[in-house]
Amino acid sequence: MTGLHKHHWPGDPDRPALALHCMMGSAAYWGPVAERLGRRVDLRGFDMPGHGRSGPWVEQPGGPDFHTAVTRIAASFIDRPLDLIGHSLGATVALRIAVAAPDAIRSLTLIEPVLFAAAPDAAQASRDRILADLLAQGRAEEAARLFIDVWGAMPFDDLPPPTRAAMVRQIAFVAATDETLSRDGANILHEGGLESIDAPVMIVLGQRSPPVVHGIAQALAQRLPDVGRAVVPGAGHMLPLTHPDQTADVIAVNLDRS
Repeated sequence: MTGLHKHHWPGDPDRPALALHCMMGSAAYWGPVAERLGRRVDLRGFDMPGHGRSGPWVEQPGGPDFHTAVTRIAASFIDRPLDLIGHSLGATVALRIAVAAPDAIRSLTLIEPVLFAAAPDAAQASRDRILADLLAQGRAEEAARLFIDVWGAMPFDDLPPPTRAAMVRQIAFVAATDETLSRDGANILHEGGLESIDAPVMIVLGQRSPPVVHGIAQALAQRLPDVGRAVVPGAGHMLPLTHPDQTADVIAVNLDRS
């Protein structure tokens, strides 16, 4: 890909932080959270390939898959221990980095991590099959509607037409990450991996999020040495966007723990 778009919310230069956004999102939605954190951290982010203002993503023969490519981009921002924050897909990238390089993490905040392999769920498996079938039939708009109506901040049909069109273009990324998220193709859950993370971890959920996410949080928490959990009342999956005050408050709690 070309043209990685970066974001920077300046703060304490001695406290670097990196925030990773969700599927079909962009790093811009971290702005309200960063504002509420004040200048406690020097926060950076980037738009994943094919998202926001970054260039398109085209998988190359023999090249990395989408999740691996995003992980490598995120890792390139790390030159000393930092506070790592991830939401949804971004949370799985953050967890992958923390397992691979625990010494690089000062604190880890996982918001709605969607590592489905941690807690297999029949309803989620059914959604994955239906989505894959729709994409195989070329019915990308129906696939995007199915995905957003479960994971979005509002129903797909209530979104502005340009947003809907972008999500139809991006829906293929969901299928492209299925091997990593549903079958742990990146081996994030390998024995001893989660247990090696000695930095403070906070898992943050929305009260109204799909049940599978609550199962994932429980499964991860059972293996992490130093973990806290928080549930934001009334929130769904997109809580950094819909509940920035509460999201920032919980992130701040984890910053204080490190």
